[in-house]
Amino acid sequence: MIKVLKVVVFILCLAPFVWLVWGALTNNLGADPPGEVRAVTGRWTLRFLLITLSITPLRRITGWNPAIRFRRMLGLFAFFWGFWHFITYLLVQGFNWPIIGEDIVKRPYITLGLTGFILMIPLAITSTKKWIVRLGKRWQQLHRLIYVSAIAGVIHYLWLVKADIRYPVRYIVVLALLLGFRIWIAVRPQVQSRQPIGG
Repeated sequence: MIKVLKVVVFILCLAPFVWLVWGALTNNLGADPPGEVRAVTGRWTLRFLLITLSITPLRRITGWNPAIRFRRMLGLFAFFWGFWHFITYLLVQGFNWPIIGEDIVKRPYITLGLTGFILMIPLAITSTKKWIVRLGKRWQQLHRLIYVSAIAGVIHYLWLVKADIRYPVRYIVVLALLLGFRIWIAVRPQVQSRQPIGG
């Protein structure tokens, strides 16, 4: 059952990319196709980061432990979309490295976006079972970088948008709730241990 469900989830995760490719092939991406591709890939990168981070709260709240088996795939899709977002940016800049370097230095939102993507690279590389065994406890510590990557991503989006910030704010609120849940889970045992017996 889980294997079938993973196939279904994989197809659903890939569907937006198929739609994007189809739109590009049929010239149906508006007046600025490169800009549209960059925007779509960026939004889906954030969405998959947040979806990946939602697995732990979902498992804790529902008690459905098999949810953890989808986290690696969802995290890799976040990297997949982040990779294409980065490649699209390079294409728009014509792979002009001096201009790209100047962008990184002078535009904070570019710096944050690049930082978030770079932090995703070791997470994608070490997502295999062999790396989990090889790194041991350090694997979990390394993969906490997803929090930093997600924070960098939502701030990157917020700073990129110059007028209507409603959409990036929604991502920020969702991320804050997901991180807040983790903080609550972490401090709850300490709070309970301090309560007097029968309290």
